[in-house]
Amino acid sequence: MKSLRASGHQLAGTETQLQLLHQVVTDQLKLPLFHEKLETAGLFPLRPVETAVFQVNVGRMCNQVCRHCHVDAGPDRREIMTRDTMQQCLDALARTDIPTVDLTGGAPEMNPHFRWFVEEIRALGRRVMVRCNLTIIVSNPKYHDLPDFFRRHEVEVVSSLPFYNADKTDRQRGKGVFEDSIKALRMLNAVGYGMPDSDLRLHLVYNPAGAFLPGTQEGLKRQFQRVLLDEFGIRFNDLYAITNLPISRYLDFLISTGNYRGYMEKLITAFNPAAAAGVMCRHTISVSWDGFLYDCDFNQMLDLKVAGAVQHVRDFDPEALSRRTVVINQHCYGCTAGAGSSCGGTTA
Repeated sequence: MKSLRASGHQLAGTETQLQLLHQVVTDQLKLPLFHEKLETAGLFPLRPVETAVFQVNVGRMCNQVCRHCHVDAGPDRREIMTRDTMQQCLDALARTDIPTVDLTGGAPEMNPHFRWFVEEIRALGRRVMVRCNLTIIVSNPKYHDLPDFFRRHEVEVVSSLPFYNADKTDRQRGKGVFEDSIKALRMLNAVGYGMPDSDLRLHLVYNPAGAFLPGTQEGLKRQFQRVLLDEFGIRFNDLYAITNLPISRYLDFLISTGNYRGYMEKLITAFNPAAAAGVMCRHTISVSWDGFLYDCDFNQMLDLKVAGAVQHVRDFDPEALSRRTVVINQHCYGCTAGAGSSCGGTTA
């Protein structure tokens, strides 16, 4: 399977995606646009609060091609953050007291400067989270020592696992992914991650395999913990339930299966003002592989840069960014439906 970009798919273009999102809301469903929903909740315009997370996408290269991927990542993607841009990120961080740096991709570990970047972030005294797809750890011998590297630098590992069985996981992420994920989780447990008396944090990320909203986060956590421990002897700390946003490869899935209109209607009718108040774009700055700034990772994939004059990490200005208005569009319904959704799970 190729990425949308490599196959020349029309949905590789962000303008096409934005047009489709607008059309389905206004022309087909005849429901309010997202900013109108925010107005009724007294939340428009959406303003940031104190920045707590500095999220960096260090590249779109990945060893997997998942059918739901909003990044359209894969082995054929060559966008990789340079060491110079990483240094600009470090310089920006040094001018702030933002406590957490969230490293994502693609598979962030495939960036040749990944380990250096982690070490430099830790030298600034910041907490580091890595979005790990798990299979990268066992895919190649050069990555087999990642659990020990993570342990040495006290990296918090956030791992994707769509389900606790092979059928649903492999259907979403590719044949053999579940088996490799279990191997990787055991390797992480072996060095202390997710264990009861350890400070090494291991979290799982669940997102639905079909065109539906996730169940309750706490219920899913208990279910995953019970099955993974009983059947595989695996332990982890927490689980984040994330709603699939209707962009990129997941948008392609919705359209090709005839679920697009119905899914968008579910998201819009499930709009929750409490979830909207807690959306991650209010306390996050997202940096793309080429250094541009966004309110969140999803905006980044639609090329919706932050509002205002400061749009690149080399010009990072915390004070100016604190006065910005958060950029929104129709995909934002995905983060405000039901219990809400963010990179850290539910928001309400």
